[in-house]
Amino acid sequence: MKDTQTIKKQANNTQTTMRISGSEAIIHCLLAEGVDILYGYPGGAIMPVYDELYKFRDQIHHVLTRHEQGAAHAAQGYARISGKVGVAMATSGPGATNLITGIADAQIDSTPLVCITGQVASHLLGSDAFQETDIVGISTPVTKWNCQVTKASQIPEAIAKAFYIAKSGRPGPVLVDITKDAQLEEFDFKYEKCTGVRSYNPIPDTDTKAVKEAAKLINAAKKPMIVWGQGVILGKAEAELKAVIEKAGIPSAWTILGASAVPTSHPLNVGMVGMHGNYAPNVLTNQCDVLIAIGMRFDDRVTGSLNTYAKQAKVIHFEIDPAEIDKNVKTEIAVLGNSKDSLSQLLPLLETNSHDAWLQEFKDLYAIEFEKVIKEDLTPSKEGLTMGEVIKQINIETKGNAAIVSDVGQHQMIACRYADFNISKSNITSGGLGTMGFALPAAIGAKMAAPEREVVAIIGDGGFQMNIQELGTIFQQKTPVKIVVLNNEFLGMVRQWQQLFFDKRYASTEMTNPNFVAIAEGYYIKARKVVKREELADAVKEMIESKESYFLEVCVEKEGNVFPMIPTGASVSEVRLC
Repeated sequence: MKDTQTIKKQANNTQTTMRISGSEAIIHCLLAEGVDILYGYPGGAIMPVYDELYKFRDQIHHVLTRHEQGAAHAAQGYARISGKVGVAMATSGPGATNLITGIADAQIDSTPLVCITGQVASHLLGSDAFQETDIVGISTPVTKWNCQVTKASQIPEAIAKAFYIAKSGRPGPVLVDITKDAQLEEFDFKYEKCTGVRSYNPIPDTDTKAVKEAAKLINAAKKPMIVWGQGVILGKAEAELKAVIEKAGIPSAWTILGASAVPTSHPLNVGMVGMHGNYAPNVLTNQCDVLIAIGMRFDDRVTGSLNTYAKQAKVIHFEIDPAEIDKNVKTEIAVLGNSKDSLSQLLPLLETNSHDAWLQEFKDLYAIEFEKVIKEDLTPSKEGLTMGEVIKQINIETKGNAAIVSDVGQHQMIACRYADFNISKSNITSGGLGTMGFALPAAIGAKMAAPEREVVAIIGDGGFQMNIQELGTIFQQKTPVKIVVLNNEFLGMVRQWQQLFFDKRYASTEMTNPNFVAIAEGYYIKARKVVKREELADAVKEMIESKESYFLEVCVEKEGNVFPMIPTGASVSEVRLC
């Protein structure tokens, strides 16, 4: 076995020494890490690398986005659906700073990215040279790790370390800034993958005693409840979570980024928690006796007021990042480690159980939500089209097997609430940062990573215009993404808050929109607009059946609201249904 491991290690590394430039070394590093697609935008300080990319274009496909923010989001979409590291590249100065929003988004949503930026020559550093910015200083708060390379010989180690840190433990973005002279300098190149970094322990050892204590508490619970997050997906623990839920018979809810880890149709899947989550899991969070949090970080949009959140419950927290333990919610038992390993240890210790009376409480509250909210969202009696019925029609045509890439706003909450998810890694959205403009480029990356899957971008008229230029990337790359813009001629979520909390003073939220169909057609993308309910089913069917990219604009009611809703600072049990 030892010999086999040694052979595998050698196969993964470039052992032969080559005399090459720093820019060529970057390409060899990427190839050694298995990179076959990267997203970026060329410029002066990164031009030597692009020159080498041209020579290796049969091995690495570079996608020219129309903006560097689009490159970062596309790399995120690629990473989120594939589980691999996404790669983005930009030049110095404004090219590098344009990556920052995508990097910050990746940081808070634990998405593995490696971003490579060009930099002015090392002798110009600090001189305010043309297109010089301190991107290392700027990106430090929003990266898992970053560094600046000023010598070609530093490139292999820096990039190897970048990939290791980005994908290990709790994933995240890293940035490597490389001066132009380091790109041009020649050196003797050899590449070895990074297998560890001093003082960095990506996966803490799971305490067997803590697992046993957790099992004991769960077995004794009368009203247990699970809330799982993206840590389940990142840890590839979907099967283990499902086995735990079914064996212990525990009603289980999910955060936005945890959606799709367990199919939405599962009888113990009780819906989404949080500000616009489902009524039952929000209310009953404050009635359960044991709350089992798995791979989630108790974000404020999930907890509402921390002063009232699950105070009656004993909290068990399964988490890979020690910094998240007791950060927001005090735990009774903390189980550190990768969720797959932790749940695997937990499963044999659990007693086979069911909590039928407790589960019925969730069903009873769902019935209330259905009558007051869901029925009108999905089968409206009013004249105007609702966002919910659009998602329902997409479910029908995709049979719940599509990857839904949503932007940020009302349509995001509707998509997360009503999309059917049969397959893991199917809900791709901006969670923690809430980045408008995320969906269009992220859908490009998702489709390129999983060409066999149907990828549908759900976007509002506001967010669509933030990165609308990426239609050009779709056209040039011939990426068959399906784009749905739900047009209510408002910045809908802000308008909803203005209606509910600011006496309907719609300050700077009404949109005067262009002809979206004409714009899409200007990029040679087939497009259609729906304004009447009787047109919707046929339009969605035509879109999904298309083998090419397709743009569908659906004009929905202007002042529709998303409910349930927990006002900021309120308790999760203070859910508004209207």
